[in-house]
Amino acid sequence: MTARPPGDDTPAAAPATPTPEAPPEGPGEETGDAPEASGTEGAGAAPGPGAPADAEGDTGAEASGDAEGEAGPEGARSTDPDAGAETGAGADGSPALSEAEAELAAQRALRERIEQRKAAKDGPIEAGGKLSGAAADLLAAVRAVESGDKPAADFFDSAAPAPARRAAPVRERAPRPAPAPRAASADTVGAVAAVLAAGGAPEALARPAAERLGERAAELLREDPWHLLALPGVAPEQADAFARALLGTACGPDDERRTAALTAWLLEQAALRGHTAQDAERVRAALAARGVGDPAEAVRHAVAEGVVLVFQDGAEEAAADGAQDGADDGTDGEAADEAAVPVQVLLGLDRYALAEESLADGLARLADGGGAAAGGEADWSRAADAAPSPSAAELIRAAGAHGLVAHTGGEAARAEPAALVAAARGLGLRALGAAHSEDGRRRLARDIGDPESAVTLAGLLSGAEGPGRDEEGALALDLLVVLDAPQLDVETGAMLVESLADGTRLVLSGDPGVLGSAGAGQVFADVLAARACPRVVSRTPDAGPIGELVSGIGAGELNQVAAPGKEVVIVPVRDAGEAVHRTVQLVADSVPRALGVPSGDTQVITVGHGGSAGTRALNEALKQRLNPGPGRFGGFDPGDRVAHVPAPGRTVPGVVVSADADGLHLDCAGVPVVVPQERVAGSVRHAWALSAHQAAGMRWPAAVVVLPGDAARGLSRPWVYTAFGRGERHLSVVHGVDQALPRAVAEVPAQERTTRLRTLLEAPQEP
Repeated sequence: MTARPPGDDTPAAAPATPTPEAPPEGPGEETGDAPEASGTEGAGAAPGPGAPADAEGDTGAEASGDAEGEAGPEGARSTDPDAGAETGAGADGSPALSEAEAELAAQRALRERIEQRKAAKDGPIEAGGKLSGAAADLLAAVRAVESGDKPAADFFDSAAPAPARRAAPVRERAPRPAPAPRAASADTVGAVAAVLAAGGAPEALARPAAERLGERAAELLREDPWHLLALPGVAPEQADAFARALLGTACGPDDERRTAALTAWLLEQAALRGHTAQDAERVRAALAARGVGDPAEAVRHAVAEGVVLVFQDGAEEAAADGAQDGADDGTDGEAADEAAVPVQVLLGLDRYALAEESLADGLARLADGGGAAAGGEADWSRAADAAPSPSAAELIRAAGAHGLVAHTGGEAARAEPAALVAAARGLGLRALGAAHSEDGRRRLARDIGDPESAVTLAGLLSGAEGPGRDEEGALALDLLVVLDAPQLDVETGAMLVESLADGTRLVLSGDPGVLGSAGAGQVFADVLAARACPRVVSRTPDAGPIGELVSGIGAGELNQVAAPGKEVVIVPVRDAGEAVHRTVQLVADSVPRALGVPSGDTQVITVGHGGSAGTRALNEALKQRLNPGPGRFGGFDPGDRVAHVPAPGRTVPGVVVSADADGLHLDCAGVPVVVPQERVAGSVRHAWALSAHQAAGMRWPAAVVVLPGDAARGLSRPWVYTAFGRGERHLSVVHGVDQALPRAVAEVPAQERTTRLRTLLEAPQEP
């Protein structure tokens, strides 16, 4: 295929597939999207506030700031087509601040309910009761860590597996949930500001610190300056500088306050990349890289202080396998225990341990209740016979017979869960479909044919949408279908299952090829891998050139597709500067003129936030062309496209309307939202250009994917699959990476996340 001659306005057809080459070395742990740290880097620098533009919760390559990605299959050298919302706000129209407060209140209530439920159990699960020999000895040592009767080193440095039935944490009591942010008094903020000033830290951190640390925030910071690391965007070097300014020579790199805070910070950073736990050896290595002289002692101290928890998931199963092998070989069980393969030791924060264990228990509870689920007497077979497609019929039958079902498929397959909701409502059941974005909710409501039967997941959990809760706090539902399930993180998943009463049917539906959740965990992937429930695989293919292209990407192939209606166009560029120029031209002129898609219906997607063609640079260039202005409202003007983040991990597209003493007024998919002045910098950013994680779960009439040359390391098959699938009618790929794109599609799978949910789901259930 040849490039268009100068002056020829005819766009080239879809890409041809080049011969794959060896893949470049992939980025480390680029899974979910993590906020970038802002402020001055390096030792001795004063800490700076978190970067407001990164409040979306993006991680991996999109957090690196410099990864910009590369586009377009090699061999397709065509030019532009110049010839031719994430989670929605509440349906009741309440301001986003009220919705956020309601959501936080719901989280607190549900976490309290989780703890009460765990505390109500007859007693702790007796883990490893059938083991003997070294495995049993090690289990005793593990349990002694919490009580202080035995040094933690005996656990960490042992090569034998520590049995842990049902993958219980070392600490058998239910871990405390992380405190939700709370409003801070003016006196508290003032006292914190004074401490920050004494340590050379910016006053802007005063309110976040007061909200995070509570009324004793100033006292806590004076006693332990490394508490500053608990604030988003603060780097260890900045916390170290703050501590030196306050404590002088009374602190050093091995100060136990520093090492404990660093250990927790490392696990929080891992969570931003999607992990719910980390290998203990990896944590020790990271501590050593941060100047800690005795990393093993630092980890032991963090465990003893309850900063982190210790896990050896699957240890009992491994020991049991060894015992069986020993029996087969004629050796005794104790010898088999001694010879068992060492099990990975993991460290984790209690908030994620609580979430994963509660989620695993809740999913098992729903799955076990399938036989007595609500609507068990309904005529599911008759409903299945009336289904619009064979795959929809299969899903309806599965939901009728089981309390928990997984459903997988592409964009076209979204009609199948919609058919299930419609069928269940036709049977007289209280059935709802929940999507992660307002855009997804609207599409679901359209497919169901009833706007009352579709909600956003955030609105459902906060009480702003849906049927409300019964006297026991459970959602008044018989069946709930959750779309875009790969976006479900462990904490939201735990809240969800704890909100469902026994007998409620839950269907998790999504495309396993897309990027995972912005939050920690990989709920959908773990449920599928653990075979925790029946799985219905859709046989409905995605239609059209874009559907054909994306389906091939999901299979690891970058195929040439026929695009007679300019559905897929490749725009070659030489460098990042040209990529920005061509992107602006596409959005502002070419796509509207050639395809009739307005600029407001075209979404730009790129790999990173930073760099010369990241979201920041692209948003600046697009604003200058599409809505120029002085940014008199905290950098924003009326008419600016923005992304609002009412809660971590949630991105709500909107448009700036005005600003006054109350804050910044937005229109988010028809819902008025007011963001208070003090929250604008941390929760609102321009959104003509988004990252792929931010765009997941939403679609636009046209999408422009920008892949400049320095973004190759941020590309993976899930990233390309997700980004290329955001356009309904048209996809333009601004391509400057040559062979990096086909290599990524063919050879760079999703980065593995370290989680415990799969092990918990696979572990034997207690009677």
